[in-house]
Amino acid sequence: MAIEPVPGLLPQVYELLKSGELEQANRDLARLLQQDLENAEVLFALTGVTFWIDKLKRARESSTDFERGEYLVSQWRPFTAYIEKTGRIYEVGMYAIRQCVFTLALRFYQSLYREDGTAQEAELYRKIGLCYKSLGDYERALHLLEQAVNADRDSPAILAELGDCYALCGEMRLAKVYFREAFFQGADAVDLHFLESEIIRRLISQVQALGFSGQVLAEWLPVYGVLYGVLNVKRELRALEFGKLKQAIFALENEIKDASEQSRLVLVPRLINHYFWLIDHYINVNDDKTRINEVLLKIKLLDTDVYNRYTV
Repeated sequence: MAIEPVPGLLPQVYELLKSGELEQANRDLARLLQQDLENAEVLFALTGVTFWIDKLKRARESSTDFERGEYLVSQWRPFTAYIEKTGRIYEVGMYAIRQCVFTLALRFYQSLYREDGTAQEAELYRKIGLCYKSLGDYERALHLLEQAVNADRDSPAILAELGDCYALCGEMRLAKVYFREAFFQGADAVDLHFLESEIIRRLISQVQALGFSGQVLAEWLPVYGVLYGVLNVKRELRALEFGKLKQAIFALENEIKDASEQSRLVLVPRLINHYFWLIDHYINVNDDKTRINEVLLKIKLLDTDVYNRYTV
């Protein structure tokens, strides 16, 4: 009986991975490697599967299912960095591994989820939503992320994931609203690695091209989002929110006076973004143009290039 060629058997292994059958996929890949010791795609898949078998073993040592899910999700970024260093990436295999990891993480999180309508922690909703989004089930992801934002309306991480999911569903206006809100509430709390939609990935690439990275990149995203016309859907501030905005600006202005050069890298874009929100408020309430000009001058003193782009 003729042995089926390795390329014809790989799709079966990928299906196992997609359903979370990590150990069985590992055994099948080992057999395929014996048939073809130099098959680069099998070696790639085996490298990924070996990585995740170790991580799954460690995850199971955690004391709760939530911690197990958290550990697996936290290892996705290191894995992508690791796999990029190995050379060629086989997209079909990478997709199958991604499906496997987030299926396994989802199982851990879902063991804690109650479907009887009982309120639960916002972070649990967010992580289940993140898993569904990573698996391509945007409708379920949206449902969970909306539950998350109802439980915590001020979480930058939740707002960003919700914006990302709306963008993936083609709801661009809502996506822009939530992205803008997320970066205003706290750019440093947004995990850019898991944002997938084209609108935000393109903006991230554009700002990276300017030389920014890490937390500094995150702080500049809402600024250039405005300058490039991406985050252009705005909302009115309530009286309490306006008061908090003024207080935040006052605190940032004082902090930046004595800040080190390293701290200023983060504080300058954060303050500029707050100024943008303040100008939008003045415009919305038809306030005296003198106040707008005062804020524009402050922006100019912080960054002339941003001022020139903003006032064109």
